Amino acid sequence: MSSTDQDFRDEFKPLHIPAHYMPADSDEDKIIYALAQIEEGTPDDVATEISKHDSAVDLEYFKTKAASVLHILYEKGLIKGSTVGDTTTYNLSKITRANDGAVDPELLAPGLD
Repeated sequence: MSSTDQDFRDEFKPLHIPAHYMPADSDEDKIIYALAQIEEGTPDDVATEISKHDSAVDLEYFKTKAASVLHILYEKGLIKGSTVGDTTTYNLSKITRANDGAVDPELLAPGLD
């Protein structure tokens, strides 16, 4: 495996979502954790969620940092986002409800049944 292959794997590895808020975590982990807690939101929403877990954080710093981190993760395809006007709302694309549909075997292409 060449160095470039490993660099690619490191850059585009699956997103790790922290299970708990830890003040010692990296800013990126705090941002990802906060987005997971609110399920969907703007960078300002994410920064506000972080401030709920740690009153010592600089809210303005995290608004700017969240905008940067979330945009980078979105560009890599690791999170989803939608833009309305000049506001982008991000989410983790988690499946939150089970598929309740049914499959009609008669409609399947040959060999897929």
